Amino acid sequence: MAESEEENLQKQIDEIEALASIYEDEWCVIDEASRIFCIRIVDELDHPKWTICLQVILPSEYPSAAPPVYQLNAPWLRGQERLSLSNGLEEIYLENSGDCILFLWVGKIRDFLQLKSQSADTAPEILKTTEKAGINYRDDCLFAPQPPGQQGTVNVADPESSGGEQLPPIIHGEPITDRRSTFQAHLAPVVTPNQVKLLLHDLYQNKKIVNATHNIYAYRIYCEDKQTFLQDCEDDGETAAGGRLLHLLQILDARNVLVVVSRWYGGILLGPDRFKHINNCARNVLVDEGYTELAVRLNTKRGRGQR
Repeated sequence: MAESEEENLQKQIDEIEALASIYEDEWCVIDEASRIFCIRIVDELDHPKWTICLQVILPSEYPSAAPPVYQLNAPWLRGQERLSLSNGLEEIYLENSGDCILFLWVGKIRDFLQLKSQSADTAPEILKTTEKAGINYRDDCLFAPQPPGQQGTVNVADPESSGGEQLPPIIHGEPITDRRSTFQAHLAPVVTPNQVKLLLHDLYQNKKIVNATHNIYAYRIYCEDKQTFLQDCEDDGETAAGGRLLHLLQILDARNVLVVVSRWYGGILLGPDRFKHINNCARNVLVDEGYTELAVRLNTKRGRGQR
């Protein structure tokens, strides 16, 4: 076993040296002792429009018996596009099991970006910069939290579906920062799925929020006439985070509310702690806005009705 780990380490060293010499300034070492590296991949070198930062952790079993642990960092990479690219990387690993695959992964991502560049999609405005320790987000990414219960309305100008509909305000909760990653929850009361769509549209008009690494959301709407719930969630690339957020709403019996949690990645992997921070900042804003008190009142009322 020890010999196998030595062989793996030597293969990793050879692979890293080759990648560093090829990509030079695009390659950075985040933590050599922990075997964490990052490479910035663009569609074209001279005038890049689309960029993805591939961060990898090389376990001691790589390449002989385990793949690299990876994360794709790009604010615009969401939904089906992220899933498609991730599936492509995993197929490369399965087809080349036991071999070094980082160079193949970089090639796959570059091909993906070049196809993206040839499409009619508009390139995103790049607001983030890469540093030696990862992606740098500062406090100006955040929104000042509003006092609990602050009222107001938002006029959403979505000509296709809103008709200038007046919507409730979006409340921004207190941010949580851990190892340079920052999490902030945004909350709004909703009573229809269309309001959810319009509020998300309004929220994503802000460049700081739309350029977050992940915008995870969940909503829960109570239909009084049918005594059922309309509910849904979105991971936005953070696997299972949307389901966990929806589960929190269910546990708290929070009703008629949309919660979005933005995460600005700081270049250091947090492991399971990231889910704790997502739920904590969501729970905090729900408590501040009285949604847990509403659940208690509803449960008390139901309990009296059953006596």
